[in-house]
Amino acid sequence: MELSQIIPHIEALIFASDKPLHNEELVELVNNALGFIEDRANIEQVDAAVEGIKEKYNSEFYAFELKQSGGGWQFLTKPEYYKTVALLNGDKFLKRLSTAALETLAIIAYKQPITKSEMEAIRGVNCDYAVQKLLEKDLVVISGRKEEAVGQPLIYATSKSFMDYFGINSPADLPKISELMMEELIQATNVQEAQQEMEDHNNMAEEVILEEITVVNAGNGSEETEVQQ
Repeated sequence: MELSQIIPHIEALIFASDKPLHNEELVELVNNALGFIEDRANIEQVDAAVEGIKEKYNSEFYAFELKQSGGGWQFLTKPEYYKTVALLNGDKFLKRLSTAALETLAIIAYKQPITKSEMEAIRGVNCDYAVQKLLEKDLVVISGRKEEAVGQPLIYATSKSFMDYFGINSPADLPKISELMMEELIQATNVQEAQQEMEDHNNMAEEVILEEITVVNAGNGSEETEVQQ
């Protein structure tokens, strides 16, 4: 089967889907849609078609792109158009998690699977409400029980919706903590350097002003001496 035959169908499927579509799903959907019996699309052709579509929409002429999220593919608006799209979607688009929920979500993401008591040991406060909110938003799931622990407490992990929401394929794609710490260190260093430059600039300005005052005073002193003579 020619790629030119299946590419438009794959584009249409990804565009119309409300969730990311995996390549295996695309193979089945394309074959079912076109009703091929002998000349059926295979996974290699779909892989090639997806790469072609991805390259096509990477062009600056398109406001959206094909991104892999949660192991599947979906069309997403490019980051530079975020503020524009936010105007259309209003508060729903800009809705944020509370600080407590974000902290709890970060702990679960980087420490999963994790129990609630382990989260509370890290945060130092009760996490019941934050965990409940994250469950309601389908950002975390109960992935089982910690069999070896006393009472066999529930353990939590991030959900597929979490990966879709943040545009990653697995928790392994999360930024490394060391990288985040280095970025913060660089930002802090830049701030310190800027403050030092400002201080140096102010010191230089003060020195110039003092020199001018000294020159003026010296000139005034000479005039007074001439008058006295």
